[in-house]
Amino acid sequence: MKKKLMITALLLVAALVLVACTQKAPESTATPAPVVTEAPAATEAPAATDAPAAEATEAAPAEEAALELTLEELAKFNGKDGARAYVAVDGIIYDVTDSAFWKDGAHNGFEAGKDLTAEIKEKSPHGVAKLENVKEIGKLVTE
Repeated sequence: MKKKLMITALLLVAALVLVACTQKAPESTATPAPVVTEAPAATEAPAATDAPAAEATEAAPAEEAALELTLEELAKFNGKDGARAYVAVDGIIYDVTDSAFWKDGAHNGFEAGKDLTAEIKEKSPHGVAKLENVKEIGKLVTE
């Protein structure tokens, strides 16, 4: 009996030593980010640029929702030579660059960089329904 008690005591001590020797995971010292419930008020007006509007829109990312282009400016986005492919329908500009159906800025005889309102509504077999599959990026403006 003494032997069993001694073996149990040794096992218990060994277990305690192993537990004591294991490293604890470091405690997190990072402070959680505060939860913002309202957008902070703007304190400064954005800086004005000297660049013309047409050049600014060309350099602007495609995700910009406030894009406004004239027909002349829209023509630059024809999907050729690395340019993005935009089309306008009912005054709304759509980015068709990533659509497999608009390879190199052309689709079923239609070309990007143009106002295709009449073509899409009167000649296209699917009409405006397929425009739901491409991103709306801005408005067509008259000069």
